[in-house]
Amino acid sequence: MLNTNDILETIQMITDEHLDVRTVTMGISLLDCADPDGRKACEKIYRKITEKAKDLVKTAEDISATYGMPIVNKRISVTPIAMLLASAPDADPVWYAKTLDAAAKAVGVNFIGGYSALVHKGFSAGDERLIRSIPEALACTDYVCSSINVGSTKSGINMDAVKMMGPVIKEAAARTRDKMCAGAAKLVVFCNAPEDNPFMAGAFHGPGEPDCVIHVGVSGPGAVRAALAQLPKDASLDTVAELIKRTAFKITRMGQLVGNLASERLGVPFGIVDLSLAPTPAPGDSVANILEEIGLESCGCCGTTATLAMLNDAVKKGGVMASNHVGGLSGAFIPVSEDDGMIKAVERGSLSIEKLEAMTAVCSVGIDMVVIPGETDAAVISALIADEAAIGMVNTKTTAVRVIPAIGCKEGDVLDFGGLLGYAPILPVSTFSPSVFVNRGGRIPAPLQALKN
Repeated sequence: MLNTNDILETIQMITDEHLDVRTVTMGISLLDCADPDGRKACEKIYRKITEKAKDLVKTAEDISATYGMPIVNKRISVTPIAMLLASAPDADPVWYAKTLDAAAKAVGVNFIGGYSALVHKGFSAGDERLIRSIPEALACTDYVCSSINVGSTKSGINMDAVKMMGPVIKEAAARTRDKMCAGAAKLVVFCNAPEDNPFMAGAFHGPGEPDCVIHVGVSGPGAVRAALAQLPKDASLDTVAELIKRTAFKITRMGQLVGNLASERLGVPFGIVDLSLAPTPAPGDSVANILEEIGLESCGCCGTTATLAMLNDAVKKGGVMASNHVGGLSGAFIPVSEDDGMIKAVERGSLSIEKLEAMTAVCSVGIDMVVIPGETDAAVISALIADEAAIGMVNTKTTAVRVIPAIGCKEGDVLDFGGLLGYAPILPVSTFSPSVFVNRGGRIPAPLQALKN
């Protein structure tokens, strides 16, 4: 039975507390577009994407207008492009990136993900070519996002790939220096990357997915924070967790409705709801502010990891009751530049990159949208990736690194990306060298947790 109070609360969340559906993402398989002739492959890719996604934006906008639910982003994820490159050894990978960009512009989406490679156990044909092309591909396109999966709980960590990614990230930032180094903001390095992630920059359409599918990513940190603000300060943590669960249930229900409607109208299967709390730079719409509402003076102080663990768990428990198909990342995001409370915590000195790393052990994703000094050595970036991958590998969870070296900037400067990407001050990183470790190469073996059969 519909509860009138629940309906009114959801309306208030939308109007006053920044609640929205963050993204409707169409996943499209490009496996049938592979061709030894790279130019022909690109023609097939463009044709398939523009045919499958031609009504995506209009459908999402119609649903938003009909039901009064803001749908912020309309996006596409595709098969990791490295898989198609394997059959075209003479093709330039950048051709494929430009094709994705052109298709995204033709159908009107704001991002397209899948300029990707899955190299957690080693390199297949096409993988290394794609990785080396990433800086140029991101510099010459507007909407293309890239991701590389370098590790998993089952396979361990491919340290040869980790070593490659440090220089790639630096070059991606350098090639887009005149755009706030935004190339690096569209590149993420994963451990245990999910195949059905609707969020950018890490979305790709996994090989186990259907030919075409609709995924939905919800938001709602502002709604959770506002609900907690009504609790007395001496309410027990059991009460806090219960309220977060109930709020997450309502948020996820909205995402489930949008997903079902989009699936029906577009004639493609509904995939998953990603129930991640995705913050924005808008004041109050912040995961950091939720932690502070629970009882921290400032995000990053002692107690931050514990409160974040409770938040993440409560969000998952509430969300899974609202949808039979929860997937993607599904947790609390902590991107620095995209979260007003996180930005302020960095500015006041309470949040360090070391504390962020500890937080990633208990929440969704990892060191995300963090601006680091431009002169940071590539080996340091690679070692940071290895640290995050180790947390994901050992804890059987997704972790990732999306850092932006601020080329030509100094400590205290700010990179302002605008829009949902926000802005962030430069966070200092340890300059002690891990180069001997990084240069060893090889693989970090899979942990004992991998032996579950």
